[in-house]
Amino acid sequence: MSLLREHAPADHADLPGPATEQMLAAAEERMGIALHGDLRTWLLQNNLDLPEEDVEDDVACCGFDGFPDEGSFFLGIRAMERLYANRSTRCGFDPPDQPDSPFWRNEWIPFLSDQDGWMGKFIDVRDGRVGSWFVGGPTVTGEYESMAQYFDSVAETLTRIADGISPVCRFNEGRLVWS
Repeated sequence: MSLLREHAPADHADLPGPATEQMLAAAEERMGIALHGDLRTWLLQNNLDLPEEDVEDDVACCGFDGFPDEGSFFLGIRAMERLYANRSTRCGFDPPDQPDSPFWRNEWIPFLSDQDGWMGKFIDVRDGRVGSWFVGGPTVTGEYESMAQYFDSVAETLTRIADGISPVCRFNEGRLVWS
């Protein structure tokens, strides 16, 4: 976030503040699952829910477009809950006949998505590893060992953009601009 604040201050200024412990506890109760410590720490610093008046009812997920990349965005706690409710199942995994290789497990909490909820990243509350899903494609577990490792990769991307060596993005007038 410090890289975003330094190089894209206009984008950074648009982001809302942190979640509260009360918000997280209420979300955990509604979802029926405890948040992983890394996700809790992230949300206590950056709850990226859009203001209620900016939420579009016709999209599955809402967030601040263009960060961390074009077409996806970090989810705030309300968006996480909504997508989690859409993905979780009574038996704990989907499809129910593939417990060893599911498309989705209830222990996975999404924290990044596209607007349709068709792809994104999740944290496994059992061990903190980060994986990714894509509807119609295989789910990848353990893509990153932790959220810290994932955020290191985001920082590397922002650094490449700041250094002018990204072929698909640049900073312009305090904002990320994707081509």
